[in-house]
Amino acid sequence: QVQLVESGGGLVQAGGPLRLSCAASGLPFSNYAWGWFRQAPGKEREFVAAIPWLGSQLYYADSVNGRFTISRDNAKNTVYLQMNNWKREGTAGYYCAAPRVHHSIATSSAGVGCWGQGTQGTVSS
Repeated sequence: QVQLVESGGGLVQAGGPLRLSCAASGLPFSNYAWGWFRQAPGKEREFVAAIPWLGSQLYYADSVNGRFTISRDNAKNTVYLQMNNWKREGTAGYYCAAPRVHHSIATSSAGVGCWGQGTQGTVSS
């Protein structure tokens, strides 16, 4: 049984940092590309970042490029999303995603085979 469990969400001040984690089980983590998506209230789920199963090329949405960093630790079966310089439009549920085809980079929901339950990131007033 595949499980993706996100953690690290919470309140963050505008301009501040927040780090999310996603612990995966039930699948060969190191053989998968991994991604993060987010969904704001009333909006569709959108791609944020992805990391390949092998190699150094990283993928980011234009809106987060230069501020967010995706990384992985194969020894811990965990993928991370470091979010810096937080902006108000970043308030959303953040979801870890495994692609339908394990080596592929999913940049849309159609390419995702498994989702985590999500963790909320909210800008504090």
